[in-house]
Amino acid sequence: MSFPLYQAQAEFYRTLGHPVRVRILELLEAKPLAVRELLAEVGVEPANLSQQLAVLRHAFLVRTYRNAGVVMYALATPAVREILALATRASALQPENPISQ
Repeated sequence: MSFPLYQAQAEFYRTLGHPVRVRILELLEAKPLAVRELLAEVGVEPANLSQQLAVLRHAFLVRTYRNAGVVMYALATPAVREILALATRASALQPENPISQ
């Protein structure tokens, strides 16, 4: 039994639906970062950051590699940058506070 495309897309959108995950991706747009650098910028507990990074890895949005024994995180593909750019443009089209309307 195959997984319908709309379900896969919904799962992907859910992955991008968490503010901490979006912030991580925004930070990684500039350059690969170590976990300690992400912790300093994101401002969440280490366990929470680890959980969010695992979700992003599972969705193939980030990848890891070692640099002198330090685990580094980077965007998995240039397509992730494109996704973020599209999301930024789309959010600019939204009213300032759509929830209160």
